[in-house]
Amino acid sequence: IVRTKNEENNRIDAIIQNECTSVHSSVYWRFQEEAKRFIQDEIEGRSPSFKEIVFKDVYPLFGQIDIKDSSQARNLAIQRDLMIQLSEIDSVLNIALKKWNLPIYEELIFRVNNHLDSIKEMLYTNSEQAIFDFVQDEISPVFEHLKKADKEIENHILAYESKIDMGTGSYYDHRKNYDESVTLVNKTLSSVIDKRQESAQNMFPHYYERYKTDGVEHNMYIGSSISESKEYNPLYLNNLRLWQLQVMCEMENAHYSLKPKLPVPLDAASLILVYNTSLSIRFRMDEKQFDVDGTYNARYEVIKKRIDKSYIKGTEQRLTQKGVLSIVYSQKKDELEYLRYIKFLKSKGYFTNQIEIVELEGLQGVSGLKAIRAQILYKREQEPEKTYTYQDLMDALKE
Repeated sequence: IVRTKNEENNRIDAIIQNECTSVHSSVYWRFQEEAKRFIQDEIEGRSPSFKEIVFKDVYPLFGQIDIKDSSQARNLAIQRDLMIQLSEIDSVLNIALKKWNLPIYEELIFRVNNHLDSIKEMLYTNSEQAIFDFVQDEISPVFEHLKKADKEIENHILAYESKIDMGTGSYYDHRKNYDESVTLVNKTLSSVIDKRQESAQNMFPHYYERYKTDGVEHNMYIGSSISESKEYNPLYLNNLRLWQLQVMCEMENAHYSLKPKLPVPLDAASLILVYNTSLSIRFRMDEKQFDVDGTYNARYEVIKKRIDKSYIKGTEQRLTQKGVLSIVYSQKKDELEYLRYIKFLKSKGYFTNQIEIVELEGLQGVSGLKAIRAQILYKREQEPEKTYTYQDLMDALKE
């Protein structure tokens, strides 16, 4: 019986793996139910198909820690590498010109310098590709010829080629430092929230997913349809919101400690979106992931994609700033709820006294958004973090 049960479980797991790839532990039970139905259809000779899975009436929580001005930092790194590479090419061609005085070398030097001038101030979208093509098509064949023609020039060219990255076909020094810094930031931030998620799941099961981009963003969904057996109460949503605030501050502190050790000292900016309407999420079989379901609910996705680029109303100032956690919302009751959490966490050493409420410029198709901006208190020494629950908040309010 035990062996048969194990075989059945393995078959269920195999179907889920095949149809859905990886599934978060909080919703695995629902996928198991669907896999059992799939097996039953197969046994009874019907053509089995894995039906789309929907969780209704769940509350979304979204947060991100973004690397500030990442495009500028990346472009600056590429620009520096290209300038070094072109300068090295210029040096080799000047040696060749002195040795043989061929006008073609002078013409190539002229074009190398034109490329250098074009990226001195800033890097344009097509500059990198244009320089890459120029080096591949025109410089590399000449260098191959020069290596055979003269030993001294060959040594210069070999030194130049030793700095070329095989993967990119270009100089990869400053860009490598930038890429390594982004990887380290993402790894550090991800490990903080992934580890803290374990205890959050024990408080109440909820769907959780995390993405690495230029920084780390996460989605969480909580509601009665996600929990297999534990009864849902709105208190668990409040609790998860309070937990999210704490964890965002901890991630910011982890970045603060890491920043001096990075090859490129990148800044970060944090954001939370509060959305007080429940929605449905559907597992898309084609994309193997959960999406917000329905057109009305799509408003949430629109806000999520656009808020980090938003500006404070009537100013040129971006919403997200380093050292500040921005909490975006639309309803007064959300504002009061989060000001209560911030006041509580301020007493626990998470925030400073610097807190402001701002109105956001209307985004395409979305208006009426506001944000609380709370300055994060960075701790010099990393202390072991205690998780404060909604009950702790209630107790503190009674005192």
